[in-house]
Amino acid sequence: MVFSSVIASTPHVCLPKIARPALRRTIRCSAASVSPGFDLKTYWTSLIREIDQKLDEAIPVKYPQQIYESMRYSVLAKGAKRAPPVMCVAACEIFGGNRLAAFPTACALEMVHAASLIHDDLPCMDDDPSRRGKPSNHTVFGEDMAILAGDALFPLGFQHIVSHTPTDLVPQTRLLRVIAEIARAVGSTGMAAGQFLDLEGGPNAVDLVQEKKFGEMGQCSAVCGGLLAGASDDEIEHLRKYGRAVGILYEVVDDIREAKQQSGEEDGSKSKGKSYVSVYGVEKAMDVAENLRSQAKKELDRLEKYGDKVMPLYSFVDYAADRYFGFEELV
Repeated sequence: MVFSSVIASTPHVCLPKIARPALRRTIRCSAASVSPGFDLKTYWTSLIREIDQKLDEAIPVKYPQQIYESMRYSVLAKGAKRAPPVMCVAACEIFGGNRLAAFPTACALEMVHAASLIHDDLPCMDDDPSRRGKPSNHTVFGEDMAILAGDALFPLGFQHIVSHTPTDLVPQTRLLRVIAEIARAVGSTGMAAGQFLDLEGGPNAVDLVQEKKFGEMGQCSAVCGGLLAGASDDEIEHLRKYGRAVGILYEVVDDIREAKQQSGEEDGSKSKGKSYVSVYGVEKAMDVAENLRSQAKKELDRLEKYGDKVMPLYSFVDYAADRYFGFEELV
């Protein structure tokens, strides 16, 4: 499926040179973002394979077996995009970091991400019976095991960072900042706050819901990669703003696509939760998507001295908006 109504295709838009329908709106980006030779699909595919293998090794089945099987069910689910770990590795490589240094944190981010999805799907939260086209964790293992699996994945992620990051590649002071960043992102002022607002907040809470539920994971992933490689405080701030924008952009586009599929109309009235589509409708959500794409690329423009190393992050922005390949092709 092609998201064909958010961003217009013009010679100024940084999109891969493949056939696609004409899009209606225009986002202009700087010349620094143009890299027709970069192949995001190959880059992403390669990293997914490496990350999948490392995640499989990181969560062996132990006692109590049912909890570990529940953990593995969600973390190793087929079709997972691995966006948080891939973004972490890509950000680390911008600043000359070795991806071997990033893999433990990348795996931890996927564990944290999976845990958040397990809990979000619970009947007392978003009440989703399926995830990625398969039954949700609690549907298969029960609500009790799903809660325990999520609870176990959060600390396992922190433990994995500490026990598996090569000390000759990443000083302990950087690891402490990485752990603090992840803890902040998932905690009471981060993703947990987003879920609370999604459950309790009114229509005016939509911006905070989107920022906390979806922007936090994006910015945490990008920031952790930069921290591992020793990026400066200013560079970390650019990564933070970039990751936030991309994280929200991806979800806004998902909401628009879902609304169009469900209703075939422009009002998006059937969207669930506190999304821009459910509160403001599709047209307003498309405006938000355009602005987020522009914001993300402006932050990357500040890292132009790193040249083509920034291209994976640039390409993630275009993919978040356009979805120009499907993930069934990557797994």
